[in-house]
Amino acid sequence: MKHKKITEFLTVTLLFSLGLSQTYTVQASSSNDTKVVKKYKYDYTDQKKAKNLNKQNKKIEKKISSLDKKIADLQKQLKNYTNPNAVESLSKQKLASLDYTGKNVVNVNNNNPDFSKEDLDTSRGAWQKYGDLDSQNRVTAANALLNSSLMPKTKREPLHVNPTGWHNKKINDHWLYNRSHLIGYQLTGQNNNWKNLMTGTRHLNDPDMLMYENEVATYLKASPSNYVRYRVTPIFRNNELLARGVEMEGQSINSNDVHFNVYIFNVQDGVNLNYANGTSKAS
Repeated sequence: MKHKKITEFLTVTLLFSLGLSQTYTVQASSSNDTKVVKKYKYDYTDQKKAKNLNKQNKKIEKKISSLDKKIADLQKQLKNYTNPNAVESLSKQKLASLDYTGKNVVNVNNNNPDFSKEDLDTSRGAWQKYGDLDSQNRVTAANALLNSSLMPKTKREPLHVNPTGWHNKKINDHWLYNRSHLIGYQLTGQNNNWKNLMTGTRHLNDPDMLMYENEVATYLKASPSNYVRYRVTPIFRNNELLARGVEMEGQSINSNDVHFNVYIFNVQDGVNLNYANGTSKAS
């Protein structure tokens, strides 16, 4: 009797370990003897479900793999896509190669400024930095962390610096060129600074650049705790003395109230410019 019970116990244990179901009935022949009659039902349902799940998982994995390939192809297409109104600027040389097609201002990098986390640090307070003139005396990038504390409190004095490409003349009773500040006087008070002045057309200076400068100035004046990371980069093509345009980037700290990255062409309606030296003639 003991051997029979041990055998039954081992059989039940084995069946459970295989994931098989069991049914049983209990018959009592007397008060001292209970006979257990077990009826085992070999059910492979769990194993079948597991196999089906494995098949489904394989199908899903194939679909995911197919989708990954499609996504990779789309990313390649997007990388090669060029929208003239949303220029993806990977280098300054790419901006320099752009030709004016009638739109004065175009977005760069989908209008997102290219500042690192360190660039946006305010621990040193407001500051301004102007790049050295290059080997041809052309201006380079001007950078600043702007705050109302940098804004001038005195009236601007007349400008006398003549940047590269300065061949000014009147066309239709208006001066063609302005001495254009990279970082506008209203933002830092810099005036006759060789490192902050370039030859810009009247239209480049006002209204195009001024529009973004005014946006920044308005934000700074709203609160003494407001900061804007700011960069203006003149874009020259090869060894030309007159810039083809400027890239302007602005980002307010801890907000997107000021947020732009634009390229502005240095052009003037009705005038053909010689960018090699800044001379011009009416078209």
